[in-house]
Amino acid sequence: MNRSLKQQMKSLLVPVIPGGIMTILIFYLDYFPFKLVDKFILFAAFVIVPLVILLLKYDDKNKQQRTVYAAMKWLQFPAALLTLISVMSSTKWGLEGTAIPGMLSLGWLLFTLLLGIYGLTTMVMAKGKAAEIAIGAGLVYFFIGGIWFTLYQYQLDLFNASVATHALSSVHFHFSSAIIPIFIGALGRIMTKKSWYPWIVAIDIIGPLLIAIGMIFSKPIEYIGVTLFACNIVVYTTYLLSYLRRDPLHKKATFFLGLSCFAFYTVIVLSILYPLLKKIFSLTILDFIPIYGALHAFGFVLCGLIGWVYMVDSIQEKRIFKENRLIDTSL
Repeated sequence: MNRSLKQQMKSLLVPVIPGGIMTILIFYLDYFPFKLVDKFILFAAFVIVPLVILLLKYDDKNKQQRTVYAAMKWLQFPAALLTLISVMSSTKWGLEGTAIPGMLSLGWLLFTLLLGIYGLTTMVMAKGKAAEIAIGAGLVYFFIGGIWFTLYQYQLDLFNASVATHALSSVHFHFSSAIIPIFIGALGRIMTKKSWYPWIVAIDIIGPLLIAIGMIFSKPIEYIGVTLFACNIVVYTTYLLSYLRRDPLHKKATFFLGLSCFAFYTVIVLSILYPLLKKIFSLTILDFIPIYGALHAFGFVLCGLIGWVYMVDSIQEKRIFKENRLIDTSL
């Protein structure tokens, strides 16, 4: 049984490997003359989303969810390729300003719609469980990220927001807005019940909406959303680190989740020291954006997802081992 479980895990990792290779090429080859925001969107499409799908593997699913999950698993890589072609058409192939990049982006929009449908069904089936609601909300936010990406590729000025705002909103919803609720939901599944946890989930769902609204209409609203969101991450990382210290049995999960938390706190420290570093090294905010982005995307998000995948797999293996042991004992 354990061998079968590991084989399934290995087969599910296959889509992540070519996506990871594509991401490395996109970031380091001059053949892909993309903006940094485009590279992060493609990183989400090729690597982050497959890991999220893998994280959902062991969830209890009804018939509808199993169908949607199978579609998500098989359509992810083709949708990511369409996303790459869409970005290529608007940059390298000189089709920016035409409808072609936008039309190609519809593939990713439809795929994120599947994620959103899966998320909504998860929330409906949650029966008040805050952890499941958080995970479902995170999946829905992927769909909102897909909408922003399509607006970005169509070069539409919606709500008097610039195209650059659409791009940043897409990155925001593909990473922070979608991933952090999933992380907090994953934590809620393994932690003992706490009275404050539903409030954390509620803030985690509201925060991204405040940030998005603020980016378009009001800076103070954006600042409130960012503050709430950051405080939520502090609570999440603090509790997670304490949990990992109490239960160090999941070694691989502990390593990657620890790296994820370390990356987040590094961002906080750099943010605090930014005024000093700016004076010492004559740096601007533009110099720090790639650093912040890399720490968040590759450190906090990527390492966090890998850690949770290992955690879920480890818990599943232990559960199956106990079941087999009970069967052997009864025989």
